[in-house]
Amino acid sequence: MAGSADMVASGEWPSEKKDQGAGAREVVIELQGITKRFPGVIANEDINLKIFKGEIHAVCGENGAGKSTLMKIIYGMQPPDEGSIVLNGTEVHFHSPKDAIDSGIGMVHQHFMLAGYLSVLENIVLGAEKDFYRGLLKRGKSKSQEQIEKLCSIYGLEVDLNANLETLEVGQRQKVEIIKALYRGAEILILDEPTSVLVPQEVEELFETMREMASQGKTILFIDHKLDEVLAIADRITVVRAGRSVATVNKDEVTAGELAELMIGSELPTPEIFEEVESDEVLFQVEALNLAADHGAPAQSSKLLLKDINFAIRQGEIVGIAGVEGNGQAELVEALLGVRHVTSGSVTMCGDDITDWSTRERRESQLGYIPEDRHEMGLLLPSPLWENTMLGHQGSEPYATGGFWLHPSATKAKCAEMVKEFDVRTPNVNVPADALSGGNQQKLIIGREMTMNPKVLIAAHPTRGIDIGAQDAVWEKLRVARQNGLAVLLVSADLDELIGLSDRLLVILRGAIVAELNPAEVTPKELGSYMTGAKFETESSMV
Repeated sequence: MAGSADMVASGEWPSEKKDQGAGAREVVIELQGITKRFPGVIANEDINLKIFKGEIHAVCGENGAGKSTLMKIIYGMQPPDEGSIVLNGTEVHFHSPKDAIDSGIGMVHQHFMLAGYLSVLENIVLGAEKDFYRGLLKRGKSKSQEQIEKLCSIYGLEVDLNANLETLEVGQRQKVEIIKALYRGAEILILDEPTSVLVPQEVEELFETMREMASQGKTILFIDHKLDEVLAIADRITVVRAGRSVATVNKDEVTAGELAELMIGSELPTPEIFEEVESDEVLFQVEALNLAADHGAPAQSSKLLLKDINFAIRQGEIVGIAGVEGNGQAELVEALLGVRHVTSGSVTMCGDDITDWSTRERRESQLGYIPEDRHEMGLLLPSPLWENTMLGHQGSEPYATGGFWLHPSATKAKCAEMVKEFDVRTPNVNVPADALSGGNQQKLIIGREMTMNPKVLIAAHPTRGIDIGAQDAVWEKLRVARQNGLAVLLVSADLDELIGLSDRLLVILRGAIVAELNPAEVTPKELGSYMTGAKFETESSMV
C-alpha cells in the first residue's frame, strides 16, 4: 500500500477502514479523547478507540508512541489528563489497578508479577488469600481451588497448581498470570508483549488460549511488535503513532508491510545477513566451562548451572545462542563477563586466557556488552545521557585520564556524537535516560558499546521490547560491525532474529549445548523443538 504513511499523516486514511461494524457489535470499552502529558512529552493525544466484546484487538506502534501509557490508563495505573473511559456504557474513573480489577479488567505485564518461592496455586490466590484459606480449612479443598481448576479446564490452561513457580518454564508462568487474572473475574484482559519470550510452540499454545477465551466472550487487548503474529491472531488492529491513534483496521484488510508503513513510514525490516565474512582467526574461545550453583563449590559437589560448554567465535562471525529462558543463557553471559567465577574450564579472548580476569579487565580489553535488561543492567535511569554514555568505560579515554579524573565536557561531546550517529532521539544530552523511549535507550547502549571499538561483543536480547524501526537500526549496526570483523555472541529469544543474523546457531538446554545448527537450513518451528527438547524426545522414541 504505497504511500499509506503519507495518507495517515494527511488524515486521508480511507474512512471505511475505521471501526468497521461499530454499530453491529457490543462495545465494552470506549476511549474518548484520552490525553496524557508528562513533563515535556505528550504521551497520548486525543485518542479515540472502541473495543468490542469477544474480540482480540492488537495495538501496534513505535517505542514512545504511547501504547503502554494507554494500557496503563485503562488498567488504572495512571489517570488521563483529559478524556474519558466508558466501560459497558458507563463512564468510569480508575484510581488504581484494584479499581480496574474490580470492574473486570485484568493485565498480564511483560515482566511477570509472580513470587518465585510460592506454589502456582499460592501465586494465583495471592491478594485474595482470606476467602481461599477460610474454605480450605473448612472443606479440605476450597471453593476457590475448584474454581481455579475449572478455569484451567475451560481455557486449556494446563499447569500443575502444586508446583513451585521457580520450576516452571516461561510459557507456563505466563499461563499462571492469565489464570490469576481470570480468577479475579477479568472479562477484559490486557496482554503486554505476550510472545516476546516464547518459542513458536508456546506462541501457538497462547494463541489457542486467546481464541478460546474470545469464543467464551472474553475481550483481549494486546500490545505486540511482531506484525506477522498480530495478523495471525488479532481481529482488529489499532496503530498508534506519536501519541495518536492513526488507524483501526480489520486484519483481513492490511498486510504486515502496510502496518509497518503506518507505524514507522517504511517497509518491514528483515534480520538478514547478505555477505559472508571469511576468517579463520578465533577471537573468542570457551572450553569445557562448568559453573556450579553454589559459588566456589567444586563441580562434583553441587548442581551445575552450566555443563561442559565449548564453542569458538571467529573474526567477523555471529554465533547465536538459542534456548528457552531459564536454561542457562543468563548464567553463561555472566560467566563470560566475569560476573560469575567459573568452576572449571577456560575463556580465551584474542589469544589471552581471561578466565581469572575481573569484569573490568575484560571490558578494558575490548569486550563489549549489550545487557538483556536495559533498565536493570544497562542504564542509570535518573542520570543524564552523557553520564550513561561512559558506564563500563568510565576509566578509559575520552571519559577519564589515568582511570581517575573524569572529563564531563569531553564526555558530553562524545555523547552528542553518539546521539547523532546512532539516531538517539533526544532534545539534548542532559536529558535523563528514563525520559527516552525503550528503542532510544537501546540505541544509546549500543552506541556506547560500538564507539569503544570492541573486538568481541556479547549481545543479550539486543532488540527485546523495541519497535520495528529501532529493531532495524540495531540489526544494521550488528551487520556493519560483523562486516568490519567484530566477533559477536548473540543471545536472543527472537527466533527470526537468531536465524537471520547468525552464521552458526548453538542450542542451550538445561545448561548444556545440545546442538549446533545451520541457520540457512532450520525453520523457527524446528529450532523451537530443539530448544524445548521435543526434538530429542521424538528422535529417541523412533529408535
